[in-house]
Amino acid sequence: MGFFADFKASLMKGDVLSLATAVVIGGAFGKIVGSAVDDIIMPIVGVLTGGVDFTTKFIALNGQSYADLAAAKTAGAACLTYGNLVQAIINFIIISFFIFVVLRAAEKAKKKEEAAPTAPAGPSQEELLTQIRDLLKK
Repeated sequence: MGFFADFKASLMKGDVLSLATAVVIGGAFGKIVGSAVDDIIMPIVGVLTGGVDFTTKFIALNGQSYADLAAAKTAGAACLTYGNLVQAIINFIIISFFIFVVLRAAEKAKKKEEAAPTAPAGPSQEELLTQIRDLLKK
């Protein structure tokens, strides 16, 4: 087979299509979760931490003091922006929890579907024939 035929065959496999679908849905879900974190949860965290914006926290490596991160960068100072790391860790924890809650709800819904009682099985064909035979004997 040629290169393009192999490529087409690999794309037509169910696994690749499922993966592509999952990536697209994951990207869209990431935007929803990101918005929930940025627009709903982080303002609450900000209130709980006294309005601290972690992304503005930094240490200038040249030992000088600057009013804010923008001033330090304008001055050309090398900075450790540890606040970005703290913010990323907080975002990770919140996003992980959010995804856990959604997946847990999906698993519970899936278990309910699996646990749904099936209709009781009727008598087998042999049992029906036996009943008919017994009725005919009477």
